[in-house]
Amino acid sequence: MNKKQIGLPPHPKPWPIGLEYDTELLENGDKRNVLDKYRYWTVEAIKADLDKTRTSLHVAIENWQHDLNIGTIVRAANAFNVEAVHIIGKHHWNRRGAMVTDRYMNIINHDTVSEFAEYMKQENRQIIAMDIVEGAVELSKTKLPARSVLVFGGEGPGLSKEMQLTAEKTVMIEQFGSTRSVNVGVAAGIAMYVWLQQNVLFSK
Repeated sequence: MNKKQIGLPPHPKPWPIGLEYDTELLENGDKRNVLDKYRYWTVEAIKADLDKTRTSLHVAIENWQHDLNIGTIVRAANAFNVEAVHIIGKHHWNRRGAMVTDRYMNIINHDTVSEFAEYMKQENRQIIAMDIVEGAVELSKTKLPARSVLVFGGEGPGLSKEMQLTAEKTVMIEQFGSTRSVNVGVAAGIAMYVWLQQNVLFSK
């Protein structure tokens, strides 16, 4: 049985003309996980095209313990075409879970929470912490601001105390099972989609 072909084979000649096309991909085929409209395009061209239609949402991840879930969050951020992803703490992170989607994203590093907070102040953007902690408000009852940054902590420890005190509010995703919390990568995907519903999908 033949396996299903991934991507597209080498492009038949004559090749399409345009600066967006990658001659190596045209010659050898494009097996990347990208939309068909981006087949044979360079990484730079894809990112530039996405930049034209980014949503106003930003997301941030505290990276104090080299959390392996960061890649999952970056991949979800790409799927929802958020404007920027902020990494707070260690600059190095495991990109495997991102499935190379980080190449198409605007990723900004901050060494400390205070540096991150100052950046958001200059951006006039509200910091919304996402965690199940005492005093958190329920996501279903919360309007996420259009100019907000949703901040996620590491798997296990959650958000730092400093970030919780810095955020304008802390929001929790309601749960109904026996586990204390859902995986942070899952939580980020849920929160991003709710923001999209409130600020993009329902406003069309």
